[in-house]
Amino acid sequence: GCRLPGGTTSPPGKRCGRVSARLPSGHWEAAPRRKTPSGDLDAWLVALALDYPEAVEEHPWGDRAYKVRGKSFVFMSPEGGDLSITLKLPQSRDFALSFEEAEPTGYGLGKSGWVTVSLDGADAPPPDLLEEWIEESYRARAPKRLAALLDADSTG
Repeated sequence: GCRLPGGTTSPPGKRCGRVSARLPSGHWEAAPRRKTPSGDLDAWLVALALDYPEAVEEHPWGDRAYKVRGKSFVFMSPEGGDLSITLKLPQSRDFALSFEEAEPTGYGLGKSGWVTVSLDGADAPPPDLLEEWIEESYRARAPKRLAALLDADSTG
């Protein structure tokens, strides 16, 4: 199995990571785990969010929102400003809030597991943790059928 947020592991035989392409057979092809960014964290996070099945980018209120079937799973600050990310973390919320750069999301969203993290400070979470959190947020917001694709056997 693979390590999941909260220190648990997935069942044996289940693959880790995302899926990247639907094959002609209708199955999803496993995507290799993304390399950690060497420079442009913003571009890396955008590519990561768009890697999920049916993920799209929209621009409400000037922010960048990454949605699956109309439900946002990641918000990012507008390009060019201080970089921050907002995610729904039903399992990792308390751990995420242990970072100095994290806070419950405003407008009452923090009460339902949304966390906003500034990525410009010295205490920002490392990229591999951000990757886990984006997956957790996708799983929390995506329809069960799409989220289940992430657990599909790599053999198809």
